[in-house]
Amino acid sequence: MATPTIDKDAMSNLSFVLNKAGDVTFEERPKPSIPDPNSVLVAVNYTGICGSDVHYWVDGAIGSFVVQAPMVLGHESAGTVVEVGSAVKGLKPGDRVALEPGYPCRRCSFCRGGKYNLCPDIVFAATPPHHGTLTGLWAAPADFCYKLPDTVSLQEGALIEPLAVAVHVVKQAQIQPGQSVVVMGAGPVGILCAAVAKAYGATKVVSVDIVQSKLDFAKSFSSTHSYVPQRISPEENARAIRELADLPAGADAVIDASGAEPSIQASLHVVRTGGTFVQGGMGKSEITFPILAMCTKEVTVRGSFRYGAGDYELAIELVRTGRVDVKKLITGVVGFKQAEEAFQKVKAGEAIKILIAGPNETA
Repeated sequence: MATPTIDKDAMSNLSFVLNKAGDVTFEERPKPSIPDPNSVLVAVNYTGICGSDVHYWVDGAIGSFVVQAPMVLGHESAGTVVEVGSAVKGLKPGDRVALEPGYPCRRCSFCRGGKYNLCPDIVFAATPPHHGTLTGLWAAPADFCYKLPDTVSLQEGALIEPLAVAVHVVKQAQIQPGQSVVVMGAGPVGILCAAVAKAYGATKVVSVDIVQSKLDFAKSFSSTHSYVPQRISPEENARAIRELADLPAGADAVIDASGAEPSIQASLHVVRTGGTFVQGGMGKSEITFPILAMCTKEVTVRGSFRYGAGDYELAIELVRTGRVDVKKLITGVVGFKQAEEAFQKVKAGEAIKILIAGPNETA
């Protein structure tokens, strides 16, 4: 693959800025410079839209994270390195990279213990007060920019972030070959959790969602079974899922990627005795939880937050080897000036993943 000619001085740093809930503008912002010898400057080629981006756009807040000043949106991105710091050895101008958008302090007990995603001082793109990647140029630590193999496109690279989320969730579930997995929610992360579970060797992968079209896609992508919840109790829905997938004792692992209270409740009735339940989706801060089922079945319950050490590398390898074909998730690609239209389509449920081309992208 030929190395592109790069003229960073001629590049735009046009950015998609959220001023407040429902109010976005395009703004030519000052071009960033490399902050230290171990960082790089990247021209952003493609960015996907995450549910959190839409949430900030609609509500101006997620929980305690409130947009109090104009903020650039976006954090699912891939780009091309245009400049490297003097101490950077693994990257050079022209390299295509997937961007990991959160940078920890590297000094706290969580960072030193290998759980940098739990760092209390992490700087995460498009999480107030930090700007995101829907911009022309992005400065980042070199070790949080992952070189893409020649066989992996930049558009696929923009989906490495949500795939890394799914990798982390499935690691928390500790899936083993031959096991059964139920995934609540068939949005992008739920679909990818099902695909990663299958790549880990799960032989029964059940997707559950209230939208039939999402389930149809999930089955064409990786799931072996699908189920639309009925207006019945969580216990009855759980029984129906077990019968559908011939899991009389329950599933080895259940992943909630929806954040919906009824799904979480059903999950504890679907999982087998001694099985594992992982909460990956975010919903209400407090819900009614079937604690008796958790206790009497001695279920292992884990949370999952973003991604950690090795998750991006494994996500890229899953794409490189074709074990997870993320291209199928891309509903369409729009130009940078159509960013708000793309957000509207995602909010309306008209797309799985829409990519927004960077302001310097011509193809």
